[in-house]
Amino acid sequence: MPLKIIDCNMKEKIKSFFEDVVKEMKKVTWPTKAELFESTKIVIVVCIILAGFAYIIDMFISQVMKGIF
Repeated sequence: MPLKIIDCNMKEKIKSFFEDVVKEMKKVTWPTKAELFESTKIVIVVCIILAGFAYIIDMFISQVMKGIF
């Protein structure tokens, strides 16, 4: 296949891809500022809780290892 045919076909595919992306982005239901703020708070709280849990487990394992060795 000549390079020119592949090049034109690829340009059409790329153009079609970006047209489809624009169509799909118009279908997205974006969150309101209030929803985004609430979700962000939940994520931060869960991260803090998980970090605390990991810290407690780490301290426990450290103490167990100190006792063993």
